[in-house]
Amino acid sequence: MWQGFPLRPDQASTLARGVDHLFYFLTAVDLFFTALIFLTIFYFALKYRRRSEKDKATQVEGNLPLEMLWTVIPLGICVVTFLWGSSLYIRNSRPPEASTEIFVVGKQWMWKLQHPEGPMEINELHVPVGRPIKLTMTSEDVIHGFYVPAFRVQEDVIPGRYTSIWFQATKTGQYHFFCNQYCGTNHAVMGGDVVVMSPDDYEQWLSGGIRGESMAAAGAKLYEQLACITCHGTGKAPPFVDLFGRRVKLNDGTTVIADEAYIRESILYPSAKIVAGYQPIMPTYKGQVTEEQILQLMAYIKSLSSAEAKPTK
Repeated sequence: MWQGFPLRPDQASTLARGVDHLFYFLTAVDLFFTALIFLTIFYFALKYRRRSEKDKATQVEGNLPLEMLWTVIPLGICVVTFLWGSSLYIRNSRPPEASTEIFVVGKQWMWKLQHPEGPMEINELHVPVGRPIKLTMTSEDVIHGFYVPAFRVQEDVIPGRYTSIWFQATKTGQYHFFCNQYCGTNHAVMGGDVVVMSPDDYEQWLSGGIRGESMAAAGAKLYEQLACITCHGTGKAPPFVDLFGRRVKLNDGTTVIADEAYIRESILYPSAKIVAGYQPIMPTYKGQVTEEQILQLMAYIKSLSSAEAKPTK
């Protein structure tokens, strides 16, 4: 009966069930109190209606037990909702360590997605079932919103900064995603599909499609083209080996985590945060590199481990 009129999107990720259970709880609370308040008003309207001109209302000064009751019960419901919602938010905001990172760039009016292995997609994202996927996202122009209803995940995509979401698909199939922040004339057509495949089919898709160089390899070439190698790692500028995720001490005595936002800011506004022991000699690359190239440089920096990697020829 309801197949042609679904009450909710498919539950197609590990996050969906928890989000739905909280939604059902909030809906049940709303319906219960709506019915209770309406029936109470209806009951008192009938019981205490004015029957004659001589009827006079009795003044009620207060009822402490009743006031305590309607204070404690809503407070308890609010506490339960807060603890449930915050625990769900914290769990859903932390991608597993083994997540596959895919980079997303939004622009009017399309989505560009790139896998670390190299393949790039437009308005389509292929992922394997059962594997956690982390999306690192930014925008080239205005605020967008990346929303996959079947996965119950949504995040604003903001120019000038990085945001991220993660999901782990539980069922193969094709699931729609779209922009849920009004971003201009063609906002309504800014969408696409997540294609969830079996692990074998996904590996076959990776090897069979048009595959360019990996993001780290592209970043290594760009690293050489921009002459970053003449300073970083030579003593003139901070080295990149084991940099990502590490605490960096600055000239003003403060420390900062070398995450995506720090690396992006250092590329575009190198004088914003100067590493202790170094001079502000780096030029700005604002306007010289695109968001996609910044993501490639970031992938290269993340790939550097115990020894300085050489740029890929």
